[in-house]
Amino acid sequence: NIVHTQGWLHCHTPAIDASGIVKAVLDELYDDFCGMRLPAQVRISLACCLNMCGAVHCSDIAILGVHRKPPFIEHDRVSRVCEIPLAIAACPTAAIKPAKEGDLRTVAVKNERCMFCGNCYT
Repeated sequence: NIVHTQGWLHCHTPAIDASGIVKAVLDELYDDFCGMRLPAQVRISLACCLNMCGAVHCSDIAILGVHRKPPFIEHDRVSRVCEIPLAIAACPTAAIKPAKEGDLRTVAVKNERCMFCGNCYT
C-alpha cells in the first residue's frame, strides 16, 4: 500500500505536493500490487517535508520532499506579510536576523546556517 500526507492542503511546510507523485507511483506499480507479483507486502510512503507525517521512517520505500534552497527575501513585502519576531524565533539554527533595507524593517538570512526547514515562511 501507499501511505502519504495531505501535502499543501494541510501542511505548513511542504516541499512537494503528495497527491500527484503518489498517483504517478501507483499508476506505475498498480499491476504489481494487484497481480501479487511481489515476494511480500510492500509499504511505500511519501512525506511532503522533513516532519515525516507520512511515516517514511517505518516503510520499505520512502519518498521524502526536501527543501534545497534558503528562503528568498522580498524585502518590500516582509513587513506586510510577516511577523518578524516570529520568523526569527521559528528558525532552529538562528540563521535569521532582523535587518533594515533602506527604511524597511526586514530580515536577513545567513545561508550557511540555514537547514532548509521552511519554518520561517510558514
